[in-house]
Amino acid sequence: MTTSTVTAPATVAQAPAPGPARLRGRRRLAQWGFVAPAVVFMLLFFGYPLVRNVVMSFQHYTPKTFFTGEAPFNGSDNWSNVFRDALFGKALWHTLVFTAGSLLGQFCAGLALAVFFSRRFPLNGVLRSLILLPWLVPMVVSGIVWRRILDQDTGVLNSFLGTLGLDGSTPWLTDPHMALLSVILVNIWIGIPFNMVILYGGLQEIPRELYEAASLDGASAWRTFRSVTLPMLRPVITVVLVLGFMSTVKILDLILALTDGGPADATQTLGTLTYQNSFVQLDFGAGAVVGNVLILISAVFAVFYLRANRTEGK
Repeated sequence: MTTSTVTAPATVAQAPAPGPARLRGRRRLAQWGFVAPAVVFMLLFFGYPLVRNVVMSFQHYTPKTFFTGEAPFNGSDNWSNVFRDALFGKALWHTLVFTAGSLLGQFCAGLALAVFFSRRFPLNGVLRSLILLPWLVPMVVSGIVWRRILDQDTGVLNSFLGTLGLDGSTPWLTDPHMALLSVILVNIWIGIPFNMVILYGGLQEIPRELYEAASLDGASAWRTFRSVTLPMLRPVITVVLVLGFMSTVKILDLILALTDGGPADATQTLGTLTYQNSFVQLDFGAGAVVGNVLILISAVFAVFYLRANRTEGK
């Protein structure tokens, strides 16, 4: 009788588990894999135009350059010419006034409407939806409509004032002393819905218990608003003002549709001056200089905003 010998199967060697250093490397590689597309996008569509605009501000860049490719460097001539131009100082002042007036008006009106709509009443949602219309309409369309409304001779506003026995011939857009104020008021009308929506959302996040505690303590409505609502809304207010500043300081299409920078450069801002230099006078170097000034102003404001947020977070 024969006995068969059973051989044990050979054991398969297992690969050693990756060490902590290799795991960290793989995790870091995966993180960069997710971030890389965004970085490439930012470099191509934001970084390159920014660098190209800075370089252009030191070149003699004319329409001839598009055909010959020649754009000789002229040092700081573009910068000195722009800064010596009296129109640049006027445009800078108008930009500051336009931005400050628009932000103040939009924020105050938006906050008032947000507080108003935070209460429950019939047709609340319908009215909030209607108020969003100015924000949804393209800015050029809003500018054209308001130009017809504010026209001195055939405008609806002057006709309405005339029926009330008031001055029906006010030159809203043709008087250098009133044109900038009129443009600011139109921009406030456009920006109110955005401020109202963001601030309304912030109000909904405030715990109701805080208002109940303030009511039990006998706090008045103004005291409650100043001691409860405003402090709790501070992060939202910061976001609203920063986004409002970024969108207002560079506005171009609205002013072009209303006044085209006139009358007598009364509504000329840095945005319209960049357009005038680059696409009307075809002085692309000077236009790049004014554009860089706009970018620098926005960057300084963004740095202060980030530092304030970091300090508040600590």
